[in-house]
Amino acid sequence: MGKVTGFLEFERLHEAAEKPQERLKHWREFTHHLTSEAAGIQGARCMDCGTPFCMSGCPVNNIIPDWNDLVYKQDWQHALDTLHSTNNFPEFTGRVCPAPCEAACTLNINNDPVGIKSIEHAIIDKGWESGWIKPQPAPAKTGKRIAVIGSGPAGLACAQQLGRVGHDVVVFEKTDRIGGLLRYGIPDFKMEKHLIDRRVEQMRAEGVEFRVNQDVGSSAVPAQELLAEFDAVVMAGGAENPRDLPVPGRDLDGVHFAMEFLPQQNKVVAGDSVSGQIMATGKHVVVIGGGDTGSDCVGTSNRHGAASVTQFELLPQPPEQENKPMVWPYWPVKLRTSSSHEEGCQRDWSVATKRFEGKNGKVEKLVAARVEWQDGQMREVPGSEFSLKADLVLLAMGFLGPVQGGLLEQLGVTKDNRSNVKADTENYQTSVSKVFAAGDMRRGQSLVVWAIREGRQCARAVDEFLMGSSELPR
Repeated sequence: MGKVTGFLEFERLHEAAEKPQERLKHWREFTHHLTSEAAGIQGARCMDCGTPFCMSGCPVNNIIPDWNDLVYKQDWQHALDTLHSTNNFPEFTGRVCPAPCEAACTLNINNDPVGIKSIEHAIIDKGWESGWIKPQPAPAKTGKRIAVIGSGPAGLACAQQLGRVGHDVVVFEKTDRIGGLLRYGIPDFKMEKHLIDRRVEQMRAEGVEFRVNQDVGSSAVPAQELLAEFDAVVMAGGAENPRDLPVPGRDLDGVHFAMEFLPQQNKVVAGDSVSGQIMATGKHVVVIGGGDTGSDCVGTSNRHGAASVTQFELLPQPPEQENKPMVWPYWPVKLRTSSSHEEGCQRDWSVATKRFEGKNGKVEKLVAARVEWQDGQMREVPGSEFSLKADLVLLAMGFLGPVQGGLLEQLGVTKDNRSNVKADTENYQTSVSKVFAAGDMRRGQSLVVWAIREGRQCARAVDEFLMGSSELPR
């Protein structure tokens, strides 16, 4: 795999990126894929390690050693075919996936892992630039009709797989554009939206129909109509119910959920006019929540021109370097600094927000305290209370599952103890006949790559349900 001694000869090379002071001036992507030669050298670092733990670390089980070797040999078209055999949308994962494959890389035991994500990014970009990616319409139609509710990565992956085996697929999206949280959750500086548009055009050419502004479960689009019209219905919506912070002052103006803030900027970048847009310009911004959504709020606030940006995390600060022999090949808990943090942010850990204070109905400051954890229990550190100026507070503390009512209520599907739609990963069937569920609506808040995996597996399950057997991969 790669060059036998490559991991000894070559160092890991990170993708080039614009300097923070330059990229803050625009909303475009600022990370550039590797050149063909550089990607080949990185592919050479892949070890002949016998058991490729990278593949099991990857939720879609990408055949990573094979395409690393093909890139090393500069056989790009076969590398693209291998990559596409397990992943419908490598341009999404090659940009926004946290790369659990790299954490599982054997070389990561005592060295920098192979730059798997950067190689994937290079392969898919080269594929588009070279014109190798074409529609793959089915040679014959089955006569079966399937409704896919939700056009995020799970819905798109499921729809594309089903369309390619001859089913008539209709994707229903409640917003005005296709893409789900890829479109209206991930900032453009991390993933530009033309990447979604060209995949949608490919899928249209493959026979998939897209309907926007279709909120299935509302009075305008009753769920029962889909059950009557289609042979199968796939629920592939997101986990959009945000975790709230019920403390005094929560109702003050200027305290918002992250997903009230981020989609507005995406709409503006797309050319829309957003009345009353939440802006961070000139404000002291506090982001509560230390995950990816919080990081996206940091980057967006900095591009708005915030006076300051502070990010709080309830949990203790993780170690800068994990104990690799203890955790490999599993995903390690360690300090991660995103590109948005590099652009300017004060980070603080073990902080619990106690209340918001303000005047004339508008937030002006945040009151918090230090906390410590003992035996899994959190308690406030006596005498640690402090206040911080805050003109804009963004709540980015994760999501509790799909929005209740509406679609879920109309279909009457059984839910698990976390309020997600209950369905297993063998057949993805819900408690309602011919209704399936995949992605965040089934598993809860998760990664784009997990959504793609579930969409693909659900497509196979639906195909088996309708046809008795399936040639689609799991």
